[in-house]
Amino acid sequence: MVRATLVTATSLVLTGAVVAHAYLLKHQFYPTVVYLTKSSPSMAVLYIQAFVLVFLLGKFMRKVFFGQLRAAEMEHLIERSWYAVTETCLAFTVFRDDFSPRFVALFTLLLFLKCFHWLAEDRVDFMERSPNISWVFHMRVLSLMGLLGVLDFLFVNHACHSIITRGASVQLVFGFEYAILLTMVLTTLIKYVLHTIDLQSENPWDNKAVYMLYTELFTGFIKVLLYIAFMTIMIKVHTFPLFAIRPMYLAMRQFKKAVTDAIMSRRAIRNMNTLYPDATPEDLQASDNVCIICREEMVTGAKKLPCNHIFHSSCLRSWFQRQQTCPTCRMDVLRASNNNQTPAPAQAPPPAPPAPANAPPAPPANGETYLISRHVSVTVYSVLSSLVSSMPPPPPSLSQLSEEELRELEAEGRRGLEARLQCLQNIHTLLDAAMLNIHHYLTDQVSGATVSSNQADSTTSASDTERKENIDEGALEDDSEPNAAELRRRRLRKLETATSSSSSLPPPDN
Repeated sequence: MVRATLVTATSLVLTGAVVAHAYLLKHQFYPTVVYLTKSSPSMAVLYIQAFVLVFLLGKFMRKVFFGQLRAAEMEHLIERSWYAVTETCLAFTVFRDDFSPRFVALFTLLLFLKCFHWLAEDRVDFMERSPNISWVFHMRVLSLMGLLGVLDFLFVNHACHSIITRGASVQLVFGFEYAILLTMVLTTLIKYVLHTIDLQSENPWDNKAVYMLYTELFTGFIKVLLYIAFMTIMIKVHTFPLFAIRPMYLAMRQFKKAVTDAIMSRRAIRNMNTLYPDATPEDLQASDNVCIICREEMVTGAKKLPCNHIFHSSCLRSWFQRQQTCPTCRMDVLRASNNNQTPAPAQAPPPAPPAPANAPPAPPANGETYLISRHVSVTVYSVLSSLVSSMPPPPPSLSQLSEEELRELEAEGRRGLEARLQCLQNIHTLLDAAMLNIHHYLTDQVSGATVSSNQADSTTSASDTERKENIDEGALEDDSEPNAAELRRRRLRKLETATSSSSSLPPPDN
């Protein structure tokens, strides 16, 4: 406040000094005006004074129509103003031949009115988040909308009349800009009416989001048409309007978003009505039965999303008009619905029944591997057949059985359990036998390679191996029936002996 007062006082002092100096030199009104317009320093001071007056007028109108601005409104105003000033400077480069004080004044007025259009749009959007709206608020908004609408219409009419009578000029830009601002006033007024109807109704208005969405779609389409027409005329008449690229891109992106929201919202609402189940009283009792959208208790008319979150159907319909996600976990409901609608993959054909034990399979290239695989397949088939056959049938209702039947059922279950345990033990024995066969095969391969590399040392190592095998066979003869662990230990010891003997051989002499 102090800074604004100081700037205002300084500009007034400078302006008074410049005007007094010019009058003292010329002593008449008309020569004084001519001197001021021809003097560059005097015009600079007058420009500063004009900007200060515009600033003071803006503060006065802000107090009248808005009162105290919120922090978000001030931030949006400053951000948009910088972009508007940049676009104005680019417009000066396009119309540098028409540059004059009147041209600067017109652009300053355009920027001044744009600021109030932006503030009016933010203030009307604030109605949706504010629980209490006073009559002063309504009077301010209606009077501002009426004033801005009348000014926009007058400037558009003046630009059209100037273009028709004098031909294409800089008024083409001003007419286009005020047409865009008039579209913004129309959008803001429709939103204000919708918010007012929603505030006056006792229950939440379910169709409000629908009207809001189609309002943005309609006005966005009008803006896109205006920008396309303006770009076409400017390219034909003057040159490529570089200053209109950014607002045109934003208008097209906003229109594309409105179209996408309209399509996605209709799809989400259709999925809600057809795919999502109604929440049962058990579901409401199992979860918090308060809808987080409207903060009211859910009794009936609730829907359950694929993420198991529950909301009012009317609240979900309004929510899906704006975004197609779960209000709680932000899950994309359209993607989840598509995943639920994806057909299940075709089931694989049932496997062919295993061949009987006496059916010989196709022999592979390696004879020993063929014998091992045949032995393993036959044994596995026999074990699995016994496992399936030993499974007891499911018991009937136990409440209808007598004590004797219960004891018989218990005995049958015990026999089935013992049979399954025996099958698992057989499988364990089968795996041990397969490991022994594999170790035996690897041992024979290592022994053959050692013999082919060095015949003399291979004879020594074979004799040692035979001696150890004789010892093992003697021990085996002493034991009537060695178990699987003993056989495995002996085979591993034989493999280690053959490996150590092959690694300790000296290199052959060249």
